[in-house]
Amino acid sequence: MVEGIIIKGIGGFYYVKTNNGIYECRARGVFREDNITPLIGDKVKIRVNDLDKTGYVEEVMERKTELIRPPVANITQAVVVMSAKDPSLNLWLLDRFLVLSEEQNLNVVIVINKIDLDNSSFVEDIYKIYTDIGYKVILSSCKLNRGIHELKEALKDEITVFAGPSGVGKSSVLNEIQPNLKLETGEISKKTKRGRHTTRHVELIELEIGGYVLDTPGFSSLELDFIKREEEVQYYFKEIRKYSDGCKFNSCLHFKEPNCEVKNQVESENISRERYKNYLNFLEEVKRHNRRY
Repeated sequence: MVEGIIIKGIGGFYYVKTNNGIYECRARGVFREDNITPLIGDKVKIRVNDLDKTGYVEEVMERKTELIRPPVANITQAVVVMSAKDPSLNLWLLDRFLVLSEEQNLNVVIVINKIDLDNSSFVEDIYKIYTDIGYKVILSSCKLNRGIHELKEALKDEITVFAGPSGVGKSSVLNEIQPNLKLETGEISKKTKRGRHTTRHVELIELEIGGYVLDTPGFSSLELDFIKREEEVQYYFKEIRKYSDGCKFNSCLHFKEPNCEVKNQVESENISRERYKNYLNFLEEVKRHNRRY
């Protein structure tokens, strides 16, 4: 059998890249019986027919990571792309992407794109908040050719999922990194100020510098139902995790409890009030979900 990686899946066919080229494969029926669905990014073993470059997926190897939305496997890092304007930077959504990435133990790079449209200090303020937490933040602009080289270095030899809402410029940035990709780009709706979806399916794209990127359909929401207990929410916020040992109570949720070091750090502005507000929103969301189920 031949080993390869699934780079695309459409209509029940899986396209597997191997050292001998790409094979169009179907999955064996046993996967359905075992409730296994091959995913983009899966490393697999296939039985091939070299005459017509077709084959069957015989084995899905153990996954290192698995994302639910988009459904992909073995990603090594996430690049979360937001835009300074058109659409405006949504910190609530950014933090949701970060929580999901933290849950999967992915290395995270935050890209704030379209900085040429921002004339305020807002982007610099956001840059400071997230770099102080410990995230790598890249400020980019395709028009100014800023941040492209830095992002290119971050992508080298990684398997990277590009995440972010529609219209922030994910495809445009990737086209700047590797012009021959010729990914379709979309414009912002003047009426809704939101982006139109341009990426129609999930596909691993091989980079000339080494590695793969996954340009995914845009998202507007992400479920947090993988968080089963309220006290787990804080684990996905690096700065809250950092200060939580200073709280009087080990079970502190950093909400209404007395002698809470996290709340003290918010008051001292060592923790962003916006991030703390998002933490409380996510905490309440998990509480509501638990009450329903």
